[in-house]
Formats: sequence, C-alpha cells, structure tokens
Amino acid sequence: MEANEALSKKDFVMRIKISIKESDYWLRLLVDTNPDVFKEKGLSLINESIELKKIFSLIVAKL
Repeated sequence: MEANEALSKKDFVMRIKISIKESDYWLRLLVDTNPDVFKEKGLSLINESIELKKIFSLIVAKL
C-alpha cells in the first residue's frame, strides 16, 4: 500500500526502502509484548516478512 501511493520512481524506491525497514518491526513488537498469545503465529509471520524484505530488496536493486 505504501508504494502504491508513490508520486515518482524516486518516491517509489524510497517507500520500498521504508517498507524494508518496517516490514517486521510491528510483528516483532507484537510478539515481544504478547509472547503467550502471538508467539507461534507471530514468528511464522516474521519469517514471511523476512521473505518480503528479500523481494523488496530485489525490487530496489532492479530500479
């Protein structure tokens, strides 16, 4: 959603970089502050976010 609002190619790259930095921040915060409730699912989602970071990094490299 962040990158879809980009105004230019440069803005798109910047938004993708922001997504890379924040992709697992909120999930880690959720798991760390509520370990009993979100531990298993949260860790699974964190692994998915790591894969997304790899994809985002490839997008930036190609641009």
